[in-house]
Amino acid sequence: MSIADIKKNAEAKMAKSIESFKNELQKIRTGRAHPGILDQVQVEYYGSMLPISQVANVSLIDARTISVQPWEKSMAKPIEKAIRESDLGLNPSSLGELIRVPMPALTEERRRDLTKVVRNAGEDARIAVRNLRRDGNDQAKRLLKDKLISEDEERRSVDDVQKLTDRVISEIDRLVAAKEVEILAV
Repeated sequence: MSIADIKKNAEAKMAKSIESFKNELQKIRTGRAHPGILDQVQVEYYGSMLPISQVANVSLIDARTISVQPWEKSMAKPIEKAIRESDLGLNPSSLGELIRVPMPALTEERRRDLTKVVRNAGEDARIAVRNLRRDGNDQAKRLLKDKLISEDEERRSVDDVQKLTDRVISEIDRLVAAKEVEILAV
């Protein structure tokens, strides 16, 4: 592995992190219901944590209501509890086997809650990028330890990976700010 490979690998992984973060932001809807909003909610299923979409059918009833139809009757209560305890601020209601999840009206308080969710997702994305930076720097240090590169090359690699990290983190900050503006717009 060379320094160019380290940089290219870090750049590719950071680009994937940005794409993943963009997908996460798209799930945070301001007015309409979207089945993808429940993708991050995990429910316990026979001892392991699974996304709701793997234990139930998630669909839309109308523009403001999501329906969750568990594949097993016994999963209705755990799914309802998982949705209620998630940080999404949703209040599901059970109708027999069907769980209805109405999207709350966007009050000022709900908008502030959504901005907190956006900031948390942004922080998670920043942490992922910083971990990728650490991995790239560790690879460069390993090459230096194995005497495959000089100290100057290792320092240059660390600097280049840091510049890439700064650029990606500023992109994440820009996306967070834009989504906050979208949420808070009346």
